[in-house]
Amino acid sequence: MPLTDQLQTIIDSLSGIGAEGWLTLVFCGLLIAELVLIRRGDERQTRTWLTGLTLAGLLLAGGVAAMETYRGGMFLDLLFLDNQAILIKGVVALGAIAVVLWETGVWSTDAEASFAPQRKLPTEWYALLTALVLGLFLLSMAVNLLSIYLCLELVSLSSYLLTGLVGDRKASEGGLKYLLFGAVSSAVMLYGMSLLYGLTGTLDITSTVFGIELAKSGTIGLIAGLLTMAGLLFKLSAVPFQVWTPDAYEAAPVPVAAFFSIGPKAAALLVLMRLLSAMPVGGMQTPLAMVALAGILIGNLSALRQTDAKRMLAYSTIAQAGFVLVGVVALSDTGFQAAIFYTATYLFISLAAFFLIDALALNGSLRIADFAGRMSASPLLTFCLVVVALALTGLPPTVGFTAKLFSFSALLSAYQSTGNPWLIWLFGLGLANAVISLFYYIRIPFLLIFRPFVGDVPGQPTANTPVKLTVAQWVALAITVPPVVLLFIRPEWILQLIANF
Repeated sequence: MPLTDQLQTIIDSLSGIGAEGWLTLVFCGLLIAELVLIRRGDERQTRTWLTGLTLAGLLLAGGVAAMETYRGGMFLDLLFLDNQAILIKGVVALGAIAVVLWETGVWSTDAEASFAPQRKLPTEWYALLTALVLGLFLLSMAVNLLSIYLCLELVSLSSYLLTGLVGDRKASEGGLKYLLFGAVSSAVMLYGMSLLYGLTGTLDITSTVFGIELAKSGTIGLIAGLLTMAGLLFKLSAVPFQVWTPDAYEAAPVPVAAFFSIGPKAAALLVLMRLLSAMPVGGMQTPLAMVALAGILIGNLSALRQTDAKRMLAYSTIAQAGFVLVGVVALSDTGFQAAIFYTATYLFISLAAFFLIDALALNGSLRIADFAGRMSASPLLTFCLVVVALALTGLPPTVGFTAKLFSFSALLSAYQSTGNPWLIWLFGLGLANAVISLFYYIRIPFLLIFRPFVGDVPGQPTANTPVKLTVAQWVALAITVPPVVLLFIRPEWILQLIANF
């Protein structure tokens, strides 16, 4: 292609990245605003302004992405914008908005808010979260091996910094472990990408040449594809790249851990499905089934032994990653749509779980035993937590049941078509593990309702001390909790979006 045509293509592509351009401006604006406002010495006012700027930027970016009319390749096929990317952008933006709203309770001094004290996030967190969202927006459109790697690195670097941002020993340790495992997975992924490029002669996974040449490569092509998926499995917290998850989630403040549970996973899942669609999938089904089954087993069995609520939810996300992959393992349009539905609905379930546990924690303690007898502090929040626990397990009347039903139905159809024995093992053990997960998901609601309060500490909140949240936090709960039931009643609200893919 002549240089003038390349330049014109790049200029035309700018019309498809309005949301990303806006996020870039917001990121720069937050850095400048923080430097200006922090000099005044009023931390509360600084955080109020930064919160407002961040929310406005995320709302506008999400709105621009939703109204985007451009469809097709951009920047010489480095990026590709379609309905799938727009849906994932919506999931990421909504999750980021919810965690910013929830974070206000950590530093609010409103007389009407008696939120349990938590570690404050430094003011840099707003800019880093915006950078993370920008990376996820770009990753959802990446269809070139080079752009996939660069976007993943932007997401990873922002995540490492957010994990260790508080600066205490636990945060530093968790951030360092996250960094080390991330570096290893990136190295493995790069090696796989180099093999794919050597085998196909192109970095564009949407190119017909990519699929044709890879089909000729045989076993080495399969190995290269599996190595390339390392970085994506790392973001999904999928086995064998899940080791970082419990330590990073425990080290990170609740808003950060809550966003990690859904944002990076949604974008990584879309890239994984695109990569699988571009490759000969015959040999991929069994390895993916093994990864999904291992994730479900390791996540659930490890969660049963946890005494800290945040670590329990961390292992839960490992198991949920396995359940998300159940739809992907089917390697069919129905399975991919089921995986997208699972991810979109898991946004509400996961964020609600983190928010409710954080709200009901006594004096900031997330030790599971300390939740005993706390129902009197807020019967409404306790009821909401029961509903969310049922959703995480996959029981009606919650959308968690619908999501698992779609995924396992697609898996069963794939087994009937292929006869692959690994699929029926995944089907049976996956459903059995859904029952096992009930034992740890329901543990905190059981303690809240049926066990007496452990004891009062002089000068600290008691079991009967009402939980008072800020208006912003009630809005965050209103965004995340009602859809857990509403989408069970009306799943077509999301299915209609997915059907347009």
